[in-house]
Amino acid sequence: MEPKLILEQSQKLIMTPELKQAITVLTLPALELTNYIQQQLEENPVLELPEGLAGESDLPGNEDGSPDLKELFADSSDLGLGPGISRERKETVFEPVAVQHSSLQDYLKFQLHIIKLTPQQSRIGEYIIDNINHEGYLTTTIPEIAEAIKVNTSDITDLLTIIKTFDPSGVGASNLGECLELQLDPSDPRYELLVELIENHLDDIAANRLVLVAKSLKISLKETQDLVSAIKTLDPKPGLQYAEEKSVEYILPDVVIERVGNEYVVLVNDTTVPRLNINSYYRNLVRNDLKVDDSVRKFVEGKLNSAVWLIRSIEQRRITLYKVASAVVEYQREFLDKGIAFLVPLTLKEIAEKVGVHESTVSRAISSKYVQTPRGTFSWKFFFASGIVTSEGDAASANWIKKMIQDFISAENPNQPLSDQKLTDLLQGKGINISRRTVAKYREDLSIPSSSKRKRY
Repeated sequence: MEPKLILEQSQKLIMTPELKQAITVLTLPALELTNYIQQQLEENPVLELPEGLAGESDLPGNEDGSPDLKELFADSSDLGLGPGISRERKETVFEPVAVQHSSLQDYLKFQLHIIKLTPQQSRIGEYIIDNINHEGYLTTTIPEIAEAIKVNTSDITDLLTIIKTFDPSGVGASNLGECLELQLDPSDPRYELLVELIENHLDDIAANRLVLVAKSLKISLKETQDLVSAIKTLDPKPGLQYAEEKSVEYILPDVVIERVGNEYVVLVNDTTVPRLNINSYYRNLVRNDLKVDDSVRKFVEGKLNSAVWLIRSIEQRRITLYKVASAVVEYQREFLDKGIAFLVPLTLKEIAEKVGVHESTVSRAISSKYVQTPRGTFSWKFFFASGIVTSEGDAASANWIKKMIQDFISAENPNQPLSDQKLTDLLQGKGINISRRTVAKYREDLSIPSSSKRKRY
């Protein structure tokens, strides 16, 4: 055994910076891609935002195999545009409108200040309101408030009683039971029974153990069902309607599928993605006839090469999205024509073979992206639903089966709701070979409770 130097050849897959950038660009949705391009514009002085695309042929690196922008952008036919059709089109711009909503605390303080109170009472009331969370519940106790602001507990109790009468009903409660009780109408003839239900039988109501509740209250099942229905109309989190943090999700489809006559046209929605060009100053700077320092030339050439690869990656993303969308339209033509009942199961492998790329490329192309169709706007993954084999040897998509389960439950007799086994039998009667466990999973995905909890008396 002795140390030796051995020279050997091997093949390895190396993730180059250009490949990493291409993968990143392909994965990003349109809005995130816009932010990514803005970041690149700040980091790379060679890039600029022109009025239109420039197709210069004298970029460095053309002789050693780097992409030629003129050839790259010459043909737009595979971008969803026909030969000779200009990219320029009139775009409709919608100005964003900011809507300011009053917070729950602001709304409660407004109601507090229109009451005639002493400065001390106003201070106590504001402190109590500041300790009410966005759901409308008081997050502290009366002794803790008294200790914090150095006042008597009786004064705090009086102000808290006033706040509990504010809108929305149920605000200021310390627990769910109290919140629901505050929303009851004392003039209701059933008030006492409703209070008893809330105080002693909330767990039984949640589990739909109405027989046990009826026996405890010594009333009929029908009366118990009516009382429970009245309680379910109450709001367990009354403060949410005034919550400051409203989660709003804006969807910008990356692909639009439109019907023109009997055909479907695929359009890549890249109106928010800036068009990039190479700055002419830096392009002229690296020409052979100009005398510049070698370090400057090397720096500019590196930035220029990065800019070319970024533009190429963006164009390749557009081409890939168009080809994937066209392949999906071909497979899901009946869904677009007739509806969800005709959505066929589809895999990434089938689309990858159709387009001529790897499955991972298709996965990145559809990641976190949406498509707008005549049937509505869907996530790309909607079209890649799993399927179940029917008795005729065909495949039925999971989304269609969920729709069937939903229809069966909508038409069921509330007094005798369909069990998971009965739903299984009905689906098997339609020729769908499915297990009861799968039916239960699909029902839970639809947020539909079990038959025991759906039963009405």
